[in-house]
Amino acid sequence: MSRTASLACTILAAGSLIMSVPALAQTKPLIGLAVANLQADFFNQIKQSVSREAQARGAAVIVVDAHGDSATQVNQIQDLITRGVKAIIYIPAGATAAGVPVRAAQAAHIPVIAVDRNAPDAPANSFIATDSVNAAHVLGDYTCKITGGKGKVAIIQGQIGTTPEMDRDKGFSAAMAACPGLTVVAKQPSQEWSQSEGFTIAQDMLQRHPDITVFFGRADGLALGAAQAVKVGNLDHPVTVVGFDGDAAGLKAVQKGTLAATMAQKTQFMGKLALDTALDLIAGKTAPAVQLQQAVLTTKANVAPFIAHHP
Repeated sequence: MSRTASLACTILAAGSLIMSVPALAQTKPLIGLAVANLQADFFNQIKQSVSREAQARGAAVIVVDAHGDSATQVNQIQDLITRGVKAIIYIPAGATAAGVPVRAAQAAHIPVIAVDRNAPDAPANSFIATDSVNAAHVLGDYTCKITGGKGKVAIIQGQIGTTPEMDRDKGFSAAMAACPGLTVVAKQPSQEWSQSEGFTIAQDMLQRHPDITVFFGRADGLALGAAQAVKVGNLDHPVTVVGFDGDAAGLKAVQKGTLAATMAQKTQFMGKLALDTALDLIAGKTAPAVQLQQAVLTTKANVAPFIAHHP
């Protein structure tokens, strides 16, 4: 086999798509997608949407999964830079070292499109996310309404220092300030935004505050964990549980009444927008520094269309 033919068979093992390097270089713009954790439905939907749009637009994508580890992600993005990607779609695995990959890519003249999370010390060329401040405020107002404005609230936070956690805290806190009958009695961060964490944290909160009447899980997984803790807790009063994301499990839980509400994000659209923005920047076009999307308050009354076709 000739050296050229051998190179053409080189496998991009870091990605979920397998392609030959020379063919990509000649025919398709190559884009890296660095995902925080593909075990999370939200991030997996972003990946699906990016891949689908790339196929439609004639682009190639290398996908790498950090499995929630920032150090792993730094190494993965350095590898993407070495492989010659023309743009990077970046979902930081956490707040720690989130700016390192952005600075490395931009130093190599590779534009970065951050999705959901933006490194405060090194903003991406364009940041695509839900307007979580407004969305969490809407959710807080709804929680005030359905509880009659009275009760004791426990909040299971996301990962401290990340953009969605900070923004959701700001919006929900503003809503609680306007609803003084709802008192926040417990607040604890998670690391993985997962259902198992939500369950453990909620159980601990209920042991310390058995009179909790509202749980807000900053992600649907956390909310589902809280709902599970409430179910096995044999409490003598009802508890309202609300979430955030509108992922598949969360939407089904809203339909069943397990969650009173969630905020459905335009996950599929954000993935498409990220790929389109990457191609624009590769072509030398400009892109907005911030591209915020609106989430939809989703209850049993309007959840069915979101389950049938996620936005």
